[in-house]
Amino acid sequence: MASCDPAAPQCVFFRKVVRQTMIVLEFELERDHVELNQLLKLAGLCDSGGAGKALVASGAVSVDGATELRKTCKIRAGQTVQLDDVTIRVIDPSH
Repeated sequence: MASCDPAAPQCVFFRKVVRQTMIVLEFELERDHVELNQLLKLAGLCDSGGAGKALVASGAVSVDGATELRKTCKIRAGQTVQLDDVTIRVIDPSH
């Protein structure tokens, strides 16, 4: 394997630095649960409940770290929902 002198003009070194910003939202429940597709809509991550269903069906949404495919899965206080770089923490308004 040939070595490359960093001072030589033909040598180019690349370093990729990736910075990822995580967005964390807190969602206060008004009832005992919210359906997953509706939560995505209410959090502003999609335009409609139907679009939320499509996101869930695509496998892009996880609940408590596991991929969730049930579009109207009941989300309760204490659970965490993730879509791309957005995390939604569902909290009980009484706390």
